Amino acid sequence: VQLVESGGGLVQAGDSLRLSCTDSKRTFSNNGVGWFRQAPGKEREFVAAISWNGALTRYTDSVKGRFTISRDRAKNTVFLQMNSLKVDDTAVYYCASHRSSYISTGSHDYRYWGQGTQVTVSS
Repeated sequence: VQLVESGGGLVQAGDSLRLSCTDSKRTFSNNGVGWFRQAPGKEREFVAAISWNGALTRYTDSVKGRFTISRDRAKNTVFLQMNSLKVDDTAVYYCASHRSSYISTGSHDYRYWGQGTQVTVSS
């Protein structure tokens, strides 16, 4: 499994970004996928996750109503639409493939990880 994130960048507060996570080996179509982020000096934290068929999603409280996770199984891609970005959203964002078809918030439940994409939100 090789996960590749894209779509990060430098934006202003209130702007939007859409992150993509593609599995070049086409093996995570039956797995849950999560997004995590790590800000400088902080631990990696859960952001959002989606089950294998998209029926289940989960978000951390700080992004509810602003971020939306979705997936296109035909394209083997998971998206994270981020709206109304805040300075506190600044971090490296990672996607990860769950060990099962479902989702959870613990990073230890995710087996494969991408290298991350930087999101920087300026005030």
